[in-house]
Amino acid sequence: MTVATTMEPIYLPDVQNNPQPSPYADLIATAQANGPEYWQIWHLLAFRPEMTIHLGRFTHALMFEEGPITPALRELIAAYTSSLNQCPFCMRSHAAVTSQLLHDEALVQQVITDLESSALPENEKVLLRFVRKVTHESYKITAEDMVPLHEAGWDDAAIYYAITVSALFNFYNRWISANGVHPVSRENHHLHAAKIAQRGYVR
Repeated sequence: MTVATTMEPIYLPDVQNNPQPSPYADLIATAQANGPEYWQIWHLLAFRPEMTIHLGRFTHALMFEEGPITPALRELIAAYTSSLNQCPFCMRSHAAVTSQLLHDEALVQQVITDLESSALPENEKVLLRFVRKVTHESYKITAEDMVPLHEAGWDDAAIYYAITVSALFNFYNRWISANGVHPVSRENHHLHAAKIAQRGYVR
């Protein structure tokens, strides 16, 4: 199955041109029939759906289902991690989802631009400072790093979720950037973000 697109292609044409039967292949076909832009991550998910179905389910459970920190904060961690890794697609996508959930796009942009001067509550800044260390210096983390998190009111379950979200998006950022997935327009990111905010990541 050859996939035609007017977007700049990803770096692996054999991956882009061979989506296997799956909900992601259907998304690609529908999106291409309706306009020039779509989320190219769908090519990565459609290439080996027998594997990526598990990634999708894991992402949905971690990001959307009930947990010790809110879905909005989990999405903010994803956007912040992606900004640290300079992954435009993930940063814009998850900033848009966070904005949908918080109804505060300005705050999300403040956090991405300059965490310390943002209006984010101090206890959440403490958590994101830790996320920055998870992203850049995870090998330096010790039990001592848990002390300020506990002092800020985060329990072990919340810290576990923050670590896991950041770790997942460190994977996604590298997967997406190295495969050449391109960001889309602000409008397109917000269109899909609204759907994710409502129903999560399961297809």
